[in-house]
Amino acid sequence: MVLEIPARTFDGYIFDCDGTIADSMPIHFIAWTKAVKEMGGEIPEDLFYQWGGKPTAVIVENLNEKFGYTMDVAETVHRKESYYLEQIAAVQPIQPVLDIAKSLHGMKPMAIASGGHRLLVEATLNALGILEMFDAIVCSEDYQRGKPFPDPFLEAARRIKIEPPGCVVFEDSPTGIAAAKAAGMDYVWVPSAEMHQPRQAA
Repeated sequence: MVLEIPARTFDGYIFDCDGTIADSMPIHFIAWTKAVKEMGGEIPEDLFYQWGGKPTAVIVENLNEKFGYTMDVAETVHRKESYYLEQIAAVQPIQPVLDIAKSLHGMKPMAIASGGHRLLVEATLNALGILEMFDAIVCSEDYQRGKPFPDPFLEAARRIKIEPPGCVVFEDSPTGIAAAKAAGMDYVWVPSAEMHQPRQAA
């Protein structure tokens, strides 16, 4: 994996969690598939990656709207998150991103800004042994509008006390990159999702 880092220095560094610093998206997809199937629906894999970064409840609402499902949002979220936590020990880091974060630890303020619930985000970071590396952890409970709105990244910048133009965001999803742009921040695309995307026939 080659990361294209902007050629300037930054005062603050903000990382998405799933698919950016943690290679957890395949585990999330397994959990989503199982939960949605039990609730009478399906979640296409390409759509799952396209919607990466959105809060869990919003994804259920979007599935209901797109496919005409009537899944109970709270119950679907509960099942999905329970299935993910059952597999949390299998989470591995995305090493190039983790190496960057480790090199910055103690040198620059760093935050996590995720669309996930705090319970899952902190469990993921704990599984990797890196929870204490970050000066702020921003999760779906901490803002009104999730990605692609800028709110998660703006809240992260506020908590690490850095103005948005001085921050750079590490993100793997189109939704997250749109949020970084909306926040007025530079970004680094982490192409981890491509490793797990189903290949199209030629």
